Order: sequence, then structure tokens, then C-alpha cells
Amino acid sequence: MTRGRFITFEGGEGAGKSTQLKRLVERLRALGLEVVATREPGGSPGAEAIRELVLNGAADRWSPVTETLLMYAARRDHVERVIAPALARGAWVVCDRFADSTRAYQGAGGGTDPALIASLEAQVLGETRPDLTLIFDIPPETGLERAQARGGEMRFESKGLAFHQQLREGFLVIARAEPERCALIDATGSINDVEAAVWSAVDDRLAVS
Repeated sequence: MTRGRFITFEGGEGAGKSTQLKRLVERLRALGLEVVATREPGGSPGAEAIRELVLNGAADRWSPVTETLLMYAARRDHVERVIAPALARGAWVVCDRFADSTRAYQGAGGGTDPALIASLEAQVLGETRPDLTLIFDIPPETGLERAQARGGEMRFESKGLAFHQQLREGFLVIARAEPERCALIDATGSINDVEAAVWSAVDDRLAVS
């Protein structure tokens, strides 16, 4: 059986990833594909329990290294129970955040040693790597305004503008370093314009249509 395809959505707060992920999933399913839509942190019952720990509470509740370990504990369960089995049976997996978020949030933003993150990535993920990563780029001021408008501020949204500027640069560094895997999406346009850019990247890279 042919392995499925794995697409990840990345970017800072308020970039519109969740809306675009839903639209892409609908479009892929309309083509007759089995598509598993999931998210991180979370995606499996165990990982969702860790999500509650990581996303709620005071901004300084966890150190960046502790956050990294929690993220990779959740990610391992998610990969084992959801992502790897779906890919093995030929399904497409579309995930809101994955390993690049740890590189950006806990690494670029939090200061966790990149060598630790790389070691965990190698040990925890093994061969489970995205075929395509869509990185939604938006000025952090705009993204935070959008995130605050939807209400219910989470831990990471409360970390301050400087943190989110570091996040943006962290994601841009990833996009520049791995252009064969990553497609940079301008998230400042209209919902329909961003949807068109997402579909263009997916179709060009993965030859869907």
C-alpha cells in the first residue's frame, strides 16, 4: 500500500491556520481522499491531556525546556496513535502545528538549546516527517490583534510582542533552511486569497489534481 501524505500548518498566533486547514481538508476530501485532520499539541487522548497543561495558566508556568519535553511527550503519543497509522494505510494527514512549532516557540522564542530539540526530534519522530509544511507569515502585531479579537487568551499569546517577533523570525529561518519541504504563505491577504495560495502550494508540491 502506498504511504499517505503528511501536510503541516505552521506560523504564529492569529495567522489563520485553523480556518485554512479546514478549507484544505474539505477540498482534499472532495477529491475522494481519506484525510485525517488533527492538531498539536493534542490529536490523541493522551496528547490532549498534555495540551491542557501546556496552553493554560500563567505565561511563566513552565520553563522552555520543560515545555519542550511536554511537547515531545504529547507528540510521541500523537505520532504513535494517530499520524503513523493513518499514513501507513494511505491516508493524508493534515496537522495544525508539528515539530517546527517546537523549534520556533521553545527554541527561537524560548531559548531552548537547538541541539536538545534536534535530538528529541530524531528520537521521537523517526521517519515520520512532513511531506509539505505551509508556514503562514504575518506581522506579529497583526496576528496578536486577530488572536485577541477571538477571545480566550492562551499562555503563548500573553508572552509579549518581543517573544512573537522572535517566533516569526524562527519560522522564517526554517522556511529558508528547508525550501524543498516548506512553502511560505503570506497570511495578510483575504481568506480566499490565502486559500488560493495554500492550494497552489499543495497542488504544485504534491500533484493532487
